[in-house]
Amino acid sequence: MRNTCEKGGVSRRDFVKMAAGVVALGMTGAGCAATQGSMPYRPLGKTGETISAIGVGGYHIGIPKDEQTGIAIVRTAIDRGINFMDNCWDYMDGRCETIMGKALRDGYRNKVFLMTKIDSRSRKNAVKQMDESLQRLQTDHVDLLQFHEIIRMGDPDLVFAEDGPLEAVQEAKKAGKIRFIGFTGHKDPDIHLRMLEVAAKHNFRFDAVQMPLNVMDAHFHSFRDKVVPVLVRDGIGILGMKPLGSGAIMRSNTVTAIECLHYAMTLPTSTVITGMDSLAILDQSLEAARTFRPMNPQTLAALLEKTAAAAATGQYEQFKTGTDFDGTSRNPNWTA
Repeated sequence: MRNTCEKGGVSRRDFVKMAAGVVALGMTGAGCAATQGSMPYRPLGKTGETISAIGVGGYHIGIPKDEQTGIAIVRTAIDRGINFMDNCWDYMDGRCETIMGKALRDGYRNKVFLMTKIDSRSRKNAVKQMDESLQRLQTDHVDLLQFHEIIRMGDPDLVFAEDGPLEAVQEAKKAGKIRFIGFTGHKDPDIHLRMLEVAAKHNFRFDAVQMPLNVMDAHFHSFRDKVVPVLVRDGIGILGMKPLGSGAIMRSNTVTAIECLHYAMTLPTSTVITGMDSLAILDQSLEAARTFRPMNPQTLAALLEKTAAAAATGQYEQFKTGTDFDGTSRNPNWTA
């Protein structure tokens, strides 16, 4: 697919051709495995698991001062058909995992596909972080464990190094503490591709990969254009994140939140992880699921045309262009 930021702009016909490519990717990608009420479920790559097309972002449940609000968001989401739960060892110094652990009591744990992430680039500290996550989440295993913030070209080598974190994660998998393995990153699609290349050199295949997928990404350092086709080809689960650009895309005044979510769901995503810091925002996400129909090329083209100018410099995706979203850069001890 062509970069829509080429000098001189892009014609309407080119937008339609690009959108048709997106639709074709979606048809060969995740697809729809089933529905529960109004919630579509999709396969997670080749794992044999099916997950909700919308996932609960773990960071945002820790934003409300009252943790009972976070618990209510998680439980209401589950009751209304969302089964994918995102979290991370470092979110708010463990507060977000602690809240989710409390929310998953009383039988809720058995209703979800639970994912968390670790930052460590060493075997020893990876063990420590995994054990702390399990304790806070009040579970004996997570369904998916991901290497967090693969945002530097050297990160893949550290993950796969001798005495590195992958060794600890593979041991944890053998011990039944985790079921599947993936990685995340928000910086540059070329870093994702390098992580996949290094994995292949070590005869290792990830079960899932997480990345920003939104209407601005389509035009700027695009994960959709570079990484998604590789994952579709290899049958790796695609976890979309930042569908609203951590809220920044709304400030562009080019698209609605529902349009953003529908766009990300039209891609071959297994799930679209979105932040929900209130029950009202949860309702918005559920409404997006209820009203979702895959966008046709003409609708996609119109959406991409509306967002092209705003997306051109990455100003609404500052997780790609700046360091404010790089938790491991601000806290290098996390990656020890």
